[in-house]
Amino acid sequence: MADRIDEDKIKGFASDFKKIEDEISKDIIGQKDIIHKIIISMIADGNVLLEGLPGTGKTQLVKTVARVMDLSFSRIQFTPDLMPADVTGTNMMDAETGTVSFKKGPVFANIVLADEVNRATPKTHSALLEAMQEKTVTAGNTTYKLPDPFFVLATQNPLELEGTYPLPEAQLDRFIFKLDVKFPSKEELLSIVNITTGTRGAQAQKLFNADKIKEMRDMALEVPVADAVAEYAMSVIIKSHPELEASPEAVKKYVRYGSSPRGAQAIIKTARINALASGRYNVSYDDIKAVAYDVLRHRVFLNFDALSDGITVENIIDELIKE
Repeated sequence: MADRIDEDKIKGFASDFKKIEDEISKDIIGQKDIIHKIIISMIADGNVLLEGLPGTGKTQLVKTVARVMDLSFSRIQFTPDLMPADVTGTNMMDAETGTVSFKKGPVFANIVLADEVNRATPKTHSALLEAMQEKTVTAGNTTYKLPDPFFVLATQNPLELEGTYPLPEAQLDRFIFKLDVKFPSKEELLSIVNITTGTRGAQAQKLFNADKIKEMRDMALEVPVADAVAEYAMSVIIKSHPELEASPEAVKKYVRYGSSPRGAQAIIKTARINALASGRYNVSYDDIKAVAYDVLRHRVFLNFDALSDGITVENIIDELIKE
């Protein structure tokens, strides 16, 4: 009977996951893989970095996710003059009573859209570091807990664009995934234009709430990972480091430094959820491969030789997975 209950739970997880995907897709044309990976990251309690050209629907996607999951939402437009207190909040004194109280900033929401995050200065980026990792904000001597669940979904423009700054490595490492938002196809573009230039409003509606995310998160933690699959995942992470003898030649030649231990945690957590979303209660090698690119894309840093030879991070991850 216990096995039967477990089987029903797995089917329920996959069914709920599909419902969330389908509801978000009512307002977002295309981007099926991006939607899939954002839902995985939310269940894994991780932050996501979305990179793409302006106008590819990144902001609309984040708003739709918040509406479907009935989560509180705030948007922070990152600019060069944005200050840390504009993100986290600040202590303020009441002129009449003389008492000091903390006025919460926009980071106090379930989903925080950090729009064009790479247009701000490193000082402002630092305001997000504690929130993204510890889910807290410290002001003076007091630490405030952020809502649960809490996610930062950040968008950034490619670094070639005017007025952008590279994100600090410490902040990049706090994103569980980095997702590349591709330009839509001709058919998708036509559908987007027909919807956005007509009278149709938002179609996606509230489906679940925060409790559903927590329930799915708890279930994912119980998914077993076979020793051989876990060793394969750790091998992918370890061999991203060029100083190791066992690393592929391409890594030794083109990589400056490889993934941190957070990459190892991320690849296992998200592979478990990918397995459940497929209706399976065990993690396969294919689950590891399915999330490896998004986990490592921002954690493997290339050197100048890679730039001059036209080698991309995806080329290196190809080598790691083959190895």
